[in-house]
Amino acid sequence: MLRIKQLLIPGVDKKLLVKDAAALMPDVSRRRFLTGGASLGALTLLTGCDVVDGASAETLLAKVSKFNDAVQAAIFNPNTLAPTYTEKEITRPFPFNAFYSLDEAPDVDGKAWALEVTGLVDNKKSWTLEELSKLPEVSQITRHICVEGWSAIGSWSGTPLRDFLKLVGADTKAKYVWFRCADDYTSPIDMPTALHPQTQMTFKYDGQLLPRAYGYPMKIRIPTKLGFKNPKYVVSMEVTNDYKGGYWEDQGYNSFSGL
Repeated sequence: MLRIKQLLIPGVDKKLLVKDAAALMPDVSRRRFLTGGASLGALTLLTGCDVVDGASAETLLAKVSKFNDAVQAAIFNPNTLAPTYTEKEITRPFPFNAFYSLDEAPDVDGKAWALEVTGLVDNKKSWTLEELSKLPEVSQITRHICVEGWSAIGSWSGTPLRDFLKLVGADTKAKYVWFRCADDYTSPIDMPTALHPQTQMTFKYDGQLLPRAYGYPMKIRIPTKLGFKNPKYVVSMEVTNDYKGGYWEDQGYNSFSGL
């Protein structure tokens, strides 16, 4: 007979914990879980963790988050496009959003800046902004969806990341492309997302040079991901099989975070 340890979490609201854990699941799994009578006991059975204190609660939530990542990655269709919009639907002004004020945002010297390319690529040279601006340019009007609950539609122009990865001889069988930014922000994306046709190395917003507020001199625009997976002020990218974590990912956010 299976025995489940009494679930005692000092200082932790059990109902809120279950709600948070369920929120990390994909929609279908979450609905089944909630309609099936969500409980800490059910989560214990799901993850194999005994939830007896705050630390084990964190372990449980991390396992559910990892489960969510795996499911989203498995069902991700690299050929399905995010919705696009018309110029009339663009949000003006497009909001600035970061964990600091605009006055504190990186003020990058575009003439001195160069994109460092490392890892599993044939050509590890650094690319100046002038060199990158000569690459074929495409535009998209897509919706940015923030994990905080708001969204905005913007117009972005730049080079498809998959084209650039091909140009530098990247190993597209590698697992991740990892980005580092001028403000020390870091974030990985999975390779299928990196190869998605709408994932873009962005240099312009609304037909003009990318403003400081939106990530000058380069941001990565990924309309199939939540906003925090769209790094700004990018200074380097690495193609790798190693999961290196990221600013929000290291704080418990789902790494896949697809829409």
